[in-house]
Amino acid sequence: MTVDNKIRVLVSKIGLDGHDKGAMLIASILRDAGMEVIYTGLRRTPTQCVNTALQEDVDVIGLSILSGSHLTLVLKVIELMKAKGVDDKKLIVGGVIPDEDIPKLKDMGVDAVFTQSSTYLEMIDYIKKATGKEDAST
Repeated sequence: MTVDNKIRVLVSKIGLDGHDKGAMLIASILRDAGMEVIYTGLRRTPTQCVNTALQEDVDVIGLSILSGSHLTLVLKVIELMKAKGVDDKKLIVGGVIPDEDIPKLKDMGVDAVFTQSSTYLEMIDYIKKATGKEDAST
């Protein structure tokens, strides 16, 4: 298997949220599942996130948001993805997301939302199926 076959996932903490243990854990779990993960670190802007996704040629953009500003930040990311021509990438959001906001995020263009009750296997399986690379990272 070559590196080109690996699923490439960007994990980004956008906004002023200062808690990244969950994002680092997700990044580690996705790596253990055979994916190549680029973690941007804390307090990134939507522009930094989308620029990194473009530069790294990722398959999936994963946003971890705990601050409650998910609707505003995700909308900005989606607008930038369209403007920069990376709106063909899968966009997933995880963190503290109220149930009533999940349909709103999906209507905006988010492909999947993972809350605190989601399992790691659900995330891994979703990413593999969504990218069409189910066997690439095993």
